[in-house]
Amino acid sequence: MVLFRTVAASLSLVITVGRLLLQPLEEPSRADSLSLSVIVAAYVSTVVVGIRLRREKAGRLDAWVQVLGDVVIATGLVYLSGGSDSPLTFLYSLAVIGAAVVLDWRGALWVAAAAALSFAGLVGVLRLSDVAPLGPLLSSRGFFVLGSNLLALALIAVLAGYLSRQLSATGGALSAREADLRRLGGLQQQILSSMPSGLITCDAQKRVTYVNAAAHGILQLEDMVSTGQPLESLLPGVSGLAPRSSRGELVVGTDGGRRRIILGLSVTPLEGEPGALLIVFQDLTELRRMEEDLERSDRLASLGALSAQLAHELRNPLAAMRGSAQLLAQECSRDVVVQKLTNILVRESDRLGRLVEDFLRFARPPEPMRREVSLDALLAETVDMLRADPLARDVRVEVSAQERLTAAVDPDQLRQVLINLVRNGFQAAGPRGEVRVGLARSEKEAQIRVWDSAGSITEEMMGHLFEPFFTTRDGGTGLGLSTAHSIVRAHGGSIRVRSDPAEGTEFVVGLPL
Repeated sequence: MVLFRTVAASLSLVITVGRLLLQPLEEPSRADSLSLSVIVAAYVSTVVVGIRLRREKAGRLDAWVQVLGDVVIATGLVYLSGGSDSPLTFLYSLAVIGAAVVLDWRGALWVAAAAALSFAGLVGVLRLSDVAPLGPLLSSRGFFVLGSNLLALALIAVLAGYLSRQLSATGGALSAREADLRRLGGLQQQILSSMPSGLITCDAQKRVTYVNAAAHGILQLEDMVSTGQPLESLLPGVSGLAPRSSRGELVVGTDGGRRRIILGLSVTPLEGEPGALLIVFQDLTELRRMEEDLERSDRLASLGALSAQLAHELRNPLAAMRGSAQLLAQECSRDVVVQKLTNILVRESDRLGRLVEDFLRFARPPEPMRREVSLDALLAETVDMLRADPLARDVRVEVSAQERLTAAVDPDQLRQVLINLVRNGFQAAGPRGEVRVGLARSEKEAQIRVWDSAGSITEEMMGHLFEPFFTTRDGGTGLGLSTAHSIVRAHGGSIRVRSDPAEGTEFVVGLPL
């Protein structure tokens, strides 16, 4: 309404000034001066209400002042432009419509009544002052002019009030629906942001349209580069999965391809847009690793029981064989050939005995004698001891510890694990190779990392790496890694390995702090 009054007053000012400019030689009449005064009054009232609106102080009283001021201004303009014969009587109707907009239907009726009284009073004053002779006051034309204007104001007030009520009701309903929609949108966004599963949507052209926070975390994405990308760049191979509600698995690479994760996902079509897809997925990498560890533990338990039984059955015959060979050597001490053969029997019996002891150590590892141990010191001592190993010749060895960590472990058993892993690294790296041993904290566990530059463990070997009797080294028993696995598991920890020819092989031993 403020804007409308400003435009109306500006147009009136332009018309008045234009009329004055067309009569430059004539003195401005009294009507022209009054017209300018009315226009100035309209400007002043509009500016005052506008300032109060700007300062958020305007209320219902300001609305009444404005619409009643419109009635006064309309009366003045009608008076100046011919009274009952004025072409500006429609300004009363505009005042009534404005009242219906800024007030309610009751306000429109009250303003219509005020406009009717003002117009009737103006006609009466003009008739009495004989300014605009209309003939007899009760003439048919006088009644027609006055009655038609009053009837028009009443009808406009009723119609404008009705439309105002409908507009108010519709606007209120629309505002309520918009509030509900915003509330539902916020709830939906909160659900999508807090759900632990990754969620990605794409359009019919298979371009990503939405990625939730969990998907960013699982796929390690940046916020600004995910949407708008081809779906295949985020989930390679997902297009080959037909949209379905049943679950499937997909292996994708993250962190520049250095890490592979296993996703369990479902692909379903989005309603409303043919070809659009909704993909929901979870990271199953840790679950699959735990399943593999459990299967490996079951296999190792079965093999351990078999090894224990076999070792038990072999110990007594070996002892008898060794004792018999020693007795034979004593009785035939002068026979060189017999002495040579009995020495071979004793030596091989001792070797088989040590192998049997290894089997028993693997099958029934002793309970860890835990005590608080400084892991960084144990790590440095073990690596310094292994620097003299022939396998470490021409191998560059680095040791690093991010912080001092203390854990309740069996130092002798943990040293045995480190010896196995580091010596395997020396052998794999070979001359001019590199081995790095590190210690770091990860959440609630200490991680010992043994890395070698060879990266010679293949995918086929991964599944059998910690199984007993599996070895790729000539003369190896295949019990080193399986024993290390048993020791780490007895400490409540875990041991993992990843290998790539371009990035090397890394064993990660996790020990609870």
